[in-house]
Amino acid sequence: MTNKLPEKPAGAGVEDAVAPGGQTRCGFVAIIGAPNAGKSTLVNALVGAKVSIVSRKVQTTRMPVRGISMSGDSQLVFIDTPGIFAPRRRLDRAMVESAWSGVGDADIVALIVDAARGVDEDVERILGKLKVTNAQLVLLLNKVDRVRDKAELLKLASGLNEVVPFERVFMVSALNNSGVEDFRTYLADVVPPGPWHYPEDDISDIPLRLLAAEITRERIYHLLHDELPYSISVETSDWKQLKDGSVRIEQTIYVERDSQKKIVLGKGGSAIKQVSSEARKELQGVIETPVHLFIFVKVREGWGNDPARYQDLGLNFPKD
Repeated sequence: MTNKLPEKPAGAGVEDAVAPGGQTRCGFVAIIGAPNAGKSTLVNALVGAKVSIVSRKVQTTRMPVRGISMSGDSQLVFIDTPGIFAPRRRLDRAMVESAWSGVGDADIVALIVDAARGVDEDVERILGKLKVTNAQLVLLLNKVDRVRDKAELLKLASGLNEVVPFERVFMVSALNNSGVEDFRTYLADVVPPGPWHYPEDDISDIPLRLLAAEITRERIYHLLHDELPYSISVETSDWKQLKDGSVRIEQTIYVERDSQKKIVLGKGGSAIKQVSSEARKELQGVIETPVHLFIFVKVREGWGNDPARYQDLGLNFPKD
């Protein structure tokens, strides 16, 4: 499988995506959990490539991202969902609603729990809703390498199973890729028979322009984690293939206040230069061609209440 991102709409060319001989399988697996449980890290590990951005910032993932992985004659489509928590603002509500919509589309729902953090209010809230779902449920205890007393892991798994009966429990460390292959092998055996939904060498259905914006947003969070709220937005405004084969990309970072704009720019433009440099290098690795990246920073007050911005993110605009 190559690290190819589709440049056509999801599903295009599906009629050609048939394994030679044998019965094909295909299933959608929703990865859900509380913020910072390791959902995006797990999806990236399962796919074997970066399809979802990762940072220490809660609610980094804003919309369901599909990562695609092949295992024998089985195609596994992983839905990386926003973290589920008690929403306070309109954007929060839209992301939580989006996460639960991913559950409704899935053949298998995998709840990922931070084993080191254990059960908190967010996990309890998720368990309450999972009680009424008809999907096949699987439990993943993540970050098990951070738990010294392994007996505590068994106790945690047992307690969660008493609340919701899970088909299987997996102990994993997504960051270290430990236990991930066991989970993927299990899924390949249990997803339903059927045709593949994507060509064999696709790894995601996220458009390149959107992935480019997400990569830049990730670099902002890594550099300015403590200084900025997560309510910044990045849009790819222009993408041109140049004659020499390189790509010219223009992006705009939107913040809500002038004070945030100054933080993003940094003294003498130092912060935005570092963000641009790091994002450009990562983009070149993803699309495997030289990138010329130009980033602008603008103030867009109250963008979190603009329906058009939600549409750009693939989210429904919640009404008051």
